[in-house]
Amino acid sequence: MNAKELILERFDTLSRTLQAAARFVVDHPNEVVITSMRTLAERALVQPATLVRLAQRLGYAGWPELKDAFAADLGLHARGYGQRAKTLVGRAQDTALIGEMFDALRRNLDVTEAESATTLRGAARLLRRARTVYVAGFRASLPVAYSLVYGYRLFRNEVRLIDSQCGGLEMQLRAIGSQDAVVVISFAPYSQESLVVINAAKAAGARIVALTDSSASPLALATDNPVLFAVDSPSFFPSVAAAVAATEALLELLVADAGEEAVRRIDDAEKYLFDSGAYLLPPRKRRTI
Repeated sequence: MNAKELILERFDTLSRTLQAAARFVVDHPNEVVITSMRTLAERALVQPATLVRLAQRLGYAGWPELKDAFAADLGLHARGYGQRAKTLVGRAQDTALIGEMFDALRRNLDVTEAESATTLRGAARLLRRARTVYVAGFRASLPVAYSLVYGYRLFRNEVRLIDSQCGGLEMQLRAIGSQDAVVVISFAPYSQESLVVINAAKAAGARIVALTDSSASPLALATDNPVLFAVDSPSFFPSVAAAVAATEALLELLVADAGEEAVRRIDDAEKYLFDSGAYLLPPRKRRTI
């Protein structure tokens, strides 16, 4: 039984004050993990000591143990990068090493296709209706976000990347409005900035699409129909290959629905890239005599 299930099972046995704290904790698991006990207590309108009593009432030694339980439920206690890297040491000449990686990537693609086929179509419908689409990705998720933005901008101008470069996260978030959609991409361990983006999007009344690795992730819990991708890898770092595949499938759906107008825009964009010199022209064939 995870921490949330334990709270719900014992909810009726708690005092009114502890119930108030328990209700907030259950409804905001991501905040439990990333914020301090004092800040969480202020948000829940209870005293910090109430959170300690709640944890003890549930059988935990104290608040840190309950917080750790929520982190484990969100998949944040997997082996660290260093521990995973140790399993690779000494295997440089292992002929099975590369095959293990590609086998894992193929499984990730199969799992992602099965889990996201329906939600990708829902995400495409949501993005099509948006005035402007903002895409957020940080750290290892940034290349995935940039790839989506780059492809989307080939046939739609109203697409913006949120990357917090030069400390400009707040400035980038300020432009989000109620008619916009925000795509947020992150996997465990989740970037704190991704939750800042989600909270800003909610405050603005924008629609949210989460691309993440688990239905229990903080991003998934903040949205109705998250697009899930698999990140399993025999290497030290989670794989983003399936995440990129999910964004490419999303672009495919968006173009298929946009029709001839998208085709025209893509043709114009490609022509501009060649004419401007951004793309290299193929070498001319030598004349034969």
